[in-house]
Amino acid sequence: MPDAFVDPHPVLFTLFILYGFCFLVQMIFYWGIFLRIAIRHEPRATRDEPQEMRHKVSGIRHQATEIIENRKSKIENSSNGVSVVICAHNEFHHLVYTLPQILEQDYPNFEVVVVDHASDDDTAFLLSDLAERYKHLKVVTIKRDLNFFSGKKFPLSIGIKSATKEIILLTDADCHPAGNQWIRLMQEAFTDDREIILGYGPYDKRKGVLNALIRFDTVQVAIQYLSFALAGIPYMGVGRNLAYKKNLFYQQKGFISHYRISSGDDDLFINRVARMRNTGVQTDPGTFTYSEPKHTAGKWITQKRRHLTTASHYRFWHKFLLGFYGIAQLLFWALFVLLLSWKFAWVFVLSVLLLKWGCQYVVVGRGMYRLQEKQLIPWIPLLEWVMILLQAAITCSNFIVKPHKWK
Repeated sequence: MPDAFVDPHPVLFTLFILYGFCFLVQMIFYWGIFLRIAIRHEPRATRDEPQEMRHKVSGIRHQATEIIENRKSKIENSSNGVSVVICAHNEFHHLVYTLPQILEQDYPNFEVVVVDHASDDDTAFLLSDLAERYKHLKVVTIKRDLNFFSGKKFPLSIGIKSATKEIILLTDADCHPAGNQWIRLMQEAFTDDREIILGYGPYDKRKGVLNALIRFDTVQVAIQYLSFALAGIPYMGVGRNLAYKKNLFYQQKGFISHYRISSGDDDLFINRVARMRNTGVQTDPGTFTYSEPKHTAGKWITQKRRHLTTASHYRFWHKFLLGFYGIAQLLFWALFVLLLSWKFAWVFVLSVLLLKWGCQYVVVGRGMYRLQEKQLIPWIPLLEWVMILLQAAITCSNFIVKPHKWK
């Protein structure tokens, strides 16, 4: 009789049951949570219409033009002003490229507030030059690093208080929007009830394994927090692409509750104030803001360590769900290696793994496709395995040495 069907040892059988349980936990997250971003409908532009449809398309172009013009007129007459707030510390080399793209957005009622936080490079000269050309650019200069808050929270608070519009749209100095419709599309996601809009901030595509890992990690995190928000459990946002109403910031007293924590100006604030009814998601590719990825593994790992430290301050229920999923992933792979090395029911062990991969490609792969990372889909199993090991190592290291503060 093949080894796969020999009566199992009780301990090994228990491990196999645990292996199956870890599989089921991941399936619950895949099909119950992550599927929401995978099947989320996005408007698509009409391309390559069939011949019999082209006359209909040409026939409605005039009507479509009128609708667009009426829509623009409504926006211009509305009070949905947007303040884009950016904090910068020695960011001349980024702002010279990214800031003009933000200043030239196609939206009639917006301003850009840049907080120059004690820079000693040419940032001030660049901002002065751009302010002369763009009247909707407001520059706030902080000449000394006043430690009222840890990290980025003090300059960001100053920027938000200096903003004159009700909608605050946040991004970083090294981020550039996918196109000139970024502000308009993010603003359109607001309603009377929605006070927070979560966006997506991917990293620029580069060659190399490190870039693939950074992008894979980023898109996996995005699938999680966007899907949880769609499921009515918003727990974080990313400051590279995040919007909320200024009145909400004042009502919640800004970052007061976690001002001693150096990071968390984005995710900790959202974790505290976001609820099912007041939070929306915007995943239109036109709203993505792309950032320059870290060039060395050391800098990226330092960034990851800081993010994981911040996550320890989330609400208990959020930490439980995220931790439960992470432990299930880690145990699944550990038990797979253990069971296979002992040649225990290898047919069933491999079958469970193949079923997991199939579901992962369908759900997670579709989510990655939606978020414009289809090049990484074939490498999901390998990249997941590497990231699980790396995440475990970083978590352990955080107990020994605390990560650095925001620059």
